[in-house]
This record gives sequence, C-alpha cells and structure tokens, in this order.
Amino acid sequence: MDIKRVAIDAVNETIVMNVVHMDYKGQVAKRINEKMPLAQVKGFRKGAVPKDLVEKQYGKGIKQEEIKKVVDLALERYIQSERLNLLGTPLAKVNEDFNWDAEELTFEYEIGLVPNFEIDLEAKNNIVKYIVTADDKLIDGQVERIQKQFGKAVPQEVSDAKSDLTGTFSSEANGINNTTTIAVDAFSKKAQKQFTGKKVGDVVTVSTKGLFEDDHQLMDYLKVGHEGVHGLDVEVNFTIEAINGSEPAELNQELFDKLFGEGKVASLEDLKAKIKEDAEAQFAQQADQKLLLDVQDFLIENTKFDLPAEFLKKWLQTVGEKKLTAEEAEVEYARSEKGLRFQLIEGKALAQSNIQITFDDLKEFTSNAIRQQMAQFGQTNPTDEEVQGIVARVLSNQDEVKRLSEQVVAAKMLDIFKEKANPTTKEVTYEEFIAASYGE
Repeated sequence: MDIKRVAIDAVNETIVMNVVHMDYKGQVAKRINEKMPLAQVKGFRKGAVPKDLVEKQYGKGIKQEEIKKVVDLALERYIQSERLNLLGTPLAKVNEDFNWDAEELTFEYEIGLVPNFEIDLEAKNNIVKYIVTADDKLIDGQVERIQKQFGKAVPQEVSDAKSDLTGTFSSEANGINNTTTIAVDAFSKKAQKQFTGKKVGDVVTVSTKGLFEDDHQLMDYLKVGHEGVHGLDVEVNFTIEAINGSEPAELNQELFDKLFGEGKVASLEDLKAKIKEDAEAQFAQQADQKLLLDVQDFLIENTKFDLPAEFLKKWLQTVGEKKLTAEEAEVEYARSEKGLRFQLIEGKALAQSNIQITFDDLKEFTSNAIRQQMAQFGQTNPTDEEVQGIVARVLSNQDEVKRLSEQVVAAKMLDIFKEKANPTTKEVTYEEFIAASYGE
C-alpha cells in the first residue's frame, strides 16, 4: 500500500492511500472460506454451496468490509508514525463514481492540523491582578444581615428597603419559574425602588439586566444557568406572596457559637475579623477567576494563528448523535472557536513551561476541594481516610475527572501567568471590583 500526504496549506492536508489486490486478498479469501459452511443458497444444502456461488453472493460485501478494515488500520498507523497532531478526525472524500473492482483503489482523507505557533507569556500587558478587601461598610452590612437572618420575622403590610419578600420570579417565554425569599436590599440600588411600597399580591415587572450588582445572583434567585447569566436582558415578573420585616437577633455568645462553633468567636470584634477573613478568601477566588478570564482574552487576542476552519465546520457535521446541517455547523464553530483557540494556547503554555498534569495533581486538588467543602459544613478536622475515600468515589466518575482536570489546568495556567507576566496589582473594595468586572 502506498500512502502519502498532500499539503494544501499549513493546517490542511490530504492523505492519499493507494490500495492494491495484495493488500486485502488474503483476508478476503479467509472470510470466504469461513462463510462456506454457513452459506445458504436456494437449491443447495447449508454448507454444500459451491465456492463460486458463495463468492458471487457474498464476495462483494466481504471485499468491501475487508478493504475498509485494511484502510482504517493503515490510516491509524500512518497518523501515529507521522506523529500528526490533528484537530478533529480524518474525513473521507466522497467519490460517487468509486469503482470497487479497479486494480488499484485510491482513498483520500482530509485532515486538519494543529497550527504551529509561539506564545509570549512575558509580553507587555495591561492586565490587573485585583486584591479585594472587605471594607467596614461591607463588614457592617454582613453583621446586619446575620442579625436579620437569625432574628424574628415580623409580617408587614407594605414593603420597605429592609423587608424580606417571598415570591415567584416567572417568565414563561424564557423558562423561568422560581419561588424564593429575597431581601429588598439584595437587589441593585436602582432596582430596589421597584420593590418598596408593595403589598402581598402585587406583581413587579423588572428586567434581569441590572437587577443585581453581580449577575451571578440570577443563578441563585431565578435559577438561570451559568452559561446564560452574563448580560441576560429579559423581562420577568415577581409575584409577592409574603412581606416580612425582622427583629434583629442579639449579638451574644449563643449566636456566635451557633455560627462558628463553640468558643471560636467571643465578641463583636472577633465576629468582624471572622467576616473579613472569610469574605476576603472568597473574594480572592473571584479575583483569580477574573484574572484567568482576562489572561485568556489577552492571549487569544495576541497569539495569532490559522485554524483549519472549513475542515472543522465539515467535521462538526459528522460528529455527535444528531448530525448538523452546514448552517448549524457554522453556528457551532463560531460558538466554540474562541474556546478551541485557548485550549491550544493553554497546551502550548504548559509545554513551554515544562508542566504536566499528573494523576497525583488531580488527587491533591480534589482532596483540597473536599476539605474546603467539608469545612463549610462544620467538618473542620476530617481524617485522611475519610477524605481519600471521598476522593476515590469522585474520581471514579469520568465526568468529574474531566471537570476537575480542567480546574487543575486552569490553576496551573494562573500560576504560570502570575509568575511570568507580572500583572499589575491593585487593591480595591468589593464594590470597586464588581464595577471593574461588569462595568457598573
């Protein structure tokens, strides 16, 4: 068999395979012999059909099956031997006039190649690494919310800025229908005005755009998925079912122990210090996530390379349970191109920094995540045996392995960029961070 590559451009090639009789005749003969005892032809007993009749009835199908096996195996081995780094999988060129009886059979496969490119992680950039602090205003507000949360509910006839509203967000057109309890001051300052002076039974119609200071709160209160949360701008109704004020809880040892465990917080000063510590730990995670997104955008914008776009659009039509039309593949490619580009950049960055993700990395990351999760539910000192048992169960799920692996890679990328790109550090309040993140 003769196999060769024909270059079209830097990221597109065709693999041409010329198959001759010698490449498959032995396997076809073997299959014919295996078929003879089982062949059934009218007028002959089973197993007594002459070989020429077996070949006539079954030979064409067997020949095509065996040629396909030979071609598929040769193609796979050729890709491995040539160390081709492919995007997608080879696509067979369709030949409507293909002659299976020809002495030499030619098969052609289109392939898309991973482009060659370099990335400069130390390139000049204007990326900011935010240090988000919990200021007095935020801490005092959290103390007030704790007192309200653990205080006594007092029914109200008319809502005010400090009321809690129980009701249902709904929008039939957008698949939103969620009953929740929400404080009026949880809404953005602009939106709060629309929820004051209301009575039970009133319906408030609002836009999701600007409903909260942080769009992510739409996930909590409207049950909007993460993918669609940013920039969502649709109208929803909020039907008020109950209005309550609150008699604040007393800040005493009983409340402190209930919140944080016995003896861990003993005064208002301790409470504020704990709130500050916990809030800033959470803010650090959000700041890292923003930094990673900003890094992604910077690298995608500043790392130029071609992709085999037309090949990938054709390939997208062939994968998945539901075959896509050309128009659907065009839309899907546009949706996924940015992610594909960053995936390639990410792999190059890890390779340039000689970083490999090992299973031990995955286990350690999962273990730390589980310990943090357990601490949130009051289990501050789990044994290693307990944690490793949960790790083993989690990593037995392939979907979880994929999700956690992506998080490990993201963490490694963040470390690389912090080290090499030297982003500008800026200390801000949480309000300033939200404004920087969402332009509000």
